Amino acid sequence: MPAFFALATSLMWGLADFGGGLLTRRMPALTVVVVSQSIAAVVLGAIVVATGGWSASGPQLWFAFAAGLVGPVALLSFYKALALGPMGVVSPLGSLAVAVPITVGLVLGERPGPIQFAGIAIAVAGVILAGGPQLRGAPVQRQAILLSLLAALGFGTVFALIAEASSSVTGLFLALFVQRVTNVAAGGAALLATVGRGARALPEGGFPWPSLPALAFVGLADVAANGTYSVAAQHGPVTVVAVLASLYPVVTALAARGFLSERLRGVQAAGAGLALVGTVLLATG
Repeated sequence: MPAFFALATSLMWGLADFGGGLLTRRMPALTVVVVSQSIAAVVLGAIVVATGGWSASGPQLWFAFAAGLVGPVALLSFYKALALGPMGVVSPLGSLAVAVPITVGLVLGERPGPIQFAGIAIAVAGVILAGGPQLRGAPVQRQAILLSLLAALGFGTVFALIAEASSSVTGLFLALFVQRVTNVAAGGAALLATVGRGARALPEGGFPWPSLPALAFVGLADVAANGTYSVAAQHGPVTVVAVLASLYPVVTALAARGFLSERLRGVQAAGAGLALVGTVLLATG
């Protein structure tokens, strides 16, 4: 079951990233983040009220609050790095986020077997290659590399924090609600700051209302992915769960291939294959 929930996490994160990437072609990235997370916060708030989730409040919610603060910083760092480019360097570096929860798991005493260690190594290599690393070309700006590594550290930290944010289903809904409200507050503050510097918060034609369902999907898929990851991490070894949950770049690449007819580069196809092999080893080890 932990493997199932971890793979479901990859599927939903991958589709959310794909949808978010398409939406940022129509409106500023910060606006996409704030609106999609606001929709998710409203839905989660209703669920918390309906399930009596407030009764599950406790010190663990500080983990959710911290994840809510770290998440937007990581996302903004990642978007800034993508803007500096090239994406063939930024995307694989961002995939190194998996190193954080793996390290946490090892520090806490988890010791995967030999087959699982092999699966971890192969799957991580597959995830990095699926991002299409750029091996040749113009020199990469140092700022892009630093921002990519900062984003990876932030994403990995969110992995580790959200796994500790609850110990029950109702508590999980509350933790995800707190995380989303914090995301919206932090992202909204950043959006106001950019508007204050003269940037636009909306496209020239105003808010693109036809995109609202897509924004809702991105926000809710991201929430669902956080939830399934938390469940998987609570019932399985984090060193394995984190790797399986980190296969989302493969899902994003395949979605681009299926919906946008983007051709996978040879290195990406090889990465997807390695990720599949690593997944099988992790599931059977």
